[in-house]
Amino acid sequence: MLIIGIAGGTGSGKTTVVRKIREQFPKGEVAIITHDSYYFDSSELSLEERRLKNFDHPDSIEFELMIEHINKLKNGESIKEPIYSFITCTRAEKTKYVEPKEVLIIEGILCLTNKDLRDLMDIKVFVDCDSDLRLSRVIRRDMQERGRNVEQVLKRYEETVRPSHIQFIEPTKRFADIIVPQGGKNLVAIQILTNHINQTLK
Repeated sequence: MLIIGIAGGTGSGKTTVVRKIREQFPKGEVAIITHDSYYFDSSELSLEERRLKNFDHPDSIEFELMIEHINKLKNGESIKEPIYSFITCTRAEKTKYVEPKEVLIIEGILCLTNKDLRDLMDIKVFVDCDSDLRLSRVIRRDMQERGRNVEQVLKRYEETVRPSHIQFIEPTKRFADIIVPQGGKNLVAIQILTNHINQTLK
């Protein structure tokens, strides 16, 4: 199994890069897990308290479970990936069944912050993007998908997203084997990465 980690700031285009890589392979050859699924459950808190959590801090991710699941996939075992809702800020009772494939992509803003997780990766990628573009994408996404208004998004961006990006996410760029500027729009970088994956598999 070839394991690829794809990190980068919120709204940098990681999901687009992952999708475009997956499209280059026959259906069923690539498994994807996202660290968004592994946010700790906060159902014991009120909804208001849950929404105040810093989702851009490494302590918000249950890395231990994530690493356990990746090791199971490496060993040929299937896993039940958690499903996390950013509307309720809790884990759902349902889980997602993930089978081991030739290629496993791990995607998430913080996936290069944890050394034990990095050590499992064969290729480490950092998706880079200008902060103003990332902010505009975050505003659009959080309003459309996470039930927030502009004021809530900007307040969260100023208080947690931007400081955490500077402190935790941006520094992980130094761990990357490949940096993809302009996110999903950089078709040349995505093709080079895809070619490297194919060459490694051969």
